[in-house]
Amino acid sequence: MSRLRRRAALMAAVALTTLVAACGDGDGGGGSGSIAEDYDLSDDQLNERGGGDTTRFVVGSKDFEEQEILGQITLQALQAAGAEVVDSTALGSTEQVRGALVAGDIDMYWEYTGTGALIHLAQADPPADAGELFDRVAELDLDRNGIAWLPAAPADNTYALVARTEIYDEGSAGYDADIAAVTRISDLAKLVKQSPDKATVCVGPEFNERADGLPGLEQQYGFRFPDAQVFVLPDPTVYEAVDAGSRCTFGSVFATNGLISELDLRSLEDDDDFFAAYNPALTLQAETLEKYPDLEPMFDDIAGRLDTETLRDLSAQVLVDKRSAEDVAADWLAEQGLVE
Repeated sequence: MSRLRRRAALMAAVALTTLVAACGDGDGGGGSGSIAEDYDLSDDQLNERGGGDTTRFVVGSKDFEEQEILGQITLQALQAAGAEVVDSTALGSTEQVRGALVAGDIDMYWEYTGTGALIHLAQADPPADAGELFDRVAELDLDRNGIAWLPAAPADNTYALVARTEIYDEGSAGYDADIAAVTRISDLAKLVKQSPDKATVCVGPEFNERADGLPGLEQQYGFRFPDAQVFVLPDPTVYEAVDAGSRCTFGSVFATNGLISELDLRSLEDDDDFFAAYNPALTLQAETLEKYPDLEPMFDDIAGRLDTETLRDLSAQVLVDKRSAEDVAADWLAEQGLVE
């Protein structure tokens, strides 16, 4: 197949999967039974298609809990379909994992639509609508970089700013009327300007530097935290630091993280709609999707089952219950009837 015809076919495939995602009911897509019943990525099936000797995938992920769970779901689903897999989850930062995909060092990983638009594709003004955002990211990434996006999950792992609930309780020792008035990010901007000594914030390393993190947030809302009031911590420790209240009153978090509910943290309203949608989707080289078309319906089905509450629950099992991402993924796939 010529490069032109291959690109046209892949563009049609992306358009079709986008339509499926937009029109679906959120219950998953293609499969009627377990993965083993519905899909075949075994060596025999590949050889029948003339594809080679071994169906082998290297699966990557970023190095935080939700990503590791998504990576393990992917690994185990591929194994159930008869493929060989190499575990390269918890590989590193966004830049490291994306670089590994583009270089061909890994075959696939789950990326977020907001990250795709703002970081990988440098879209300064991404669409606010989640479906339109996916459409743009899928089309541009395929055209520019040869990266295909499979249908996104309904879960939205957008960034959020949170505070501990105690600051809003007049009966608590941590109550402060000025801080308690902060329920929206625009209120936080006012606090920073009027009482900067009270505006302490803990942020993750990427949030501290990314255009869709603190720099962009400060620019859009028209304020700037004093340098001494910003504490850069590993992402998993931000939640407990905010809850403790000794170092910071506010913190940057991922909206699907189970510690938000576990610690009863309160999210500030993003009243100027700065944070884009961050729906996770499996990304892979377009040539891989062309070679293994069963990947699209298989992961359409899986993605459709992953809403925000589901990802919060799965991440809480790792963060709070101290279970392994591998075990959490295995149990979820079994509960969904996707593996036996």
